[in-house]
Amino acid sequence: MNIQNLLEKIRVTWVHRVAHDLARGAGVRENFEKELNRFFNLLEQAILTGDPSWIDPILFDWANAPTESDLVEGQHNLSTLVARANALTFDVAKENLSPEESLELLSATSAIYSYALSKAAHYESDTRVSYMANELASIQEKLEQLDRSKSSFISVAAHELKTPLTLIEGYSGMINDLLRGENEGAVQLLEGIQNGVHRLQEIVDDMIDVSLIDNSLLSLNFQPLWLGQTLDLLKNELKKVCDSRELKLDIRSFEGNDQLIFADPERIYQAFRNVLTNAIKYTPDGGEIIVDGRILPGFIEITVTDTGIGISLEDQIAIFEKFNQLGEAALHSSSKTSFKGGGPGLGLPITRGIIEAHGGTIWVDSEGCDEKTCPGSTFHILLPDRSEATDPKVAKLFGSELPLAHQEEKQKNTS
Repeated sequence: MNIQNLLEKIRVTWVHRVAHDLARGAGVRENFEKELNRFFNLLEQAILTGDPSWIDPILFDWANAPTESDLVEGQHNLSTLVARANALTFDVAKENLSPEESLELLSATSAIYSYALSKAAHYESDTRVSYMANELASIQEKLEQLDRSKSSFISVAAHELKTPLTLIEGYSGMINDLLRGENEGAVQLLEGIQNGVHRLQEIVDDMIDVSLIDNSLLSLNFQPLWLGQTLDLLKNELKKVCDSRELKLDIRSFEGNDQLIFADPERIYQAFRNVLTNAIKYTPDGGEIIVDGRILPGFIEITVTDTGIGISLEDQIAIFEKFNQLGEAALHSSSKTSFKGGGPGLGLPITRGIIEAHGGTIWVDSEGCDEKTCPGSTFHILLPDRSEATDPKVAKLFGSELPLAHQEEKQKNTS
């Protein structure tokens, strides 16, 4: 008897047995029997032609739709299905064919099933990789959506807080003026309220800046800037704080500090203030903070080195993420400039956003964190050595030549 006839003799029993073995539920089983008949037809073609690739299409379909049977719930993967189908072929053949016919049929099907098992493993691997990639993409999308929602909430909350804080500041100032000279105790209490309001306003402004940076909405007003002048202004502002804690703030004269560059003066001041405030916060009383720099090809590098407690390797990246604080927040004081003072953890993330918006970068080096030995930290800030104004009007005002692209554009517009 030829192979085709042998296959037909076991078809009905084989389909019924495999369906009952691997599928649960009448509806599922009925659909699965249709798929098994399709598999059997392709198996027959593969044997008759000697080409096992005939069964590729159905293996591919099963690999990408494992819930069609009770393969379901991940209990029966494709390799398991093929292996079980092979075993049941042997059982059904032994029950319905003579020993000689069984041997003949199994000899013909063994090579096809071996190929099917190899192919099933390949398809399953591809399917799992694809599934995992899709899952990761879905998780990434959800995380990005969550981050956008968080940024939106921060922005809305910050703007909503700004108005009542302004009112509190205004009314407390008016009451302060009315009571001055009459009730100095009340005046002192009001000054404490005003200081608290001012601190809250700083936090609200930081929250708004973080929201702008997260949504790529931070706008820069490029103007001529001398880094040395900016650093001198910061030294004067921070002198009282440094003196109160016996900290030495040494701003050195370096090549490039008196060079005119174009940047946003207010944002650069804010960025350097955040870095210096951070250095003050994590440097014990009596320590030293050194600001130095140098010119590199296309950039000016500014370094801020302190004799503070240092930063662990894992925190050297984390400190530039918003709401990140070193140590336990509950142990921090509420002051921004006292040793290990508190804060919402927005200063350095804002600084990174400002520096990167200018086309620069910022990073930190430290041997680790140790409050006893105080290995210190060095922040590196690279700013583009931008000696040309991006605004043609600013360029004309300060005698700076326009970049070639602007000149060409201007010639096109006038021709």
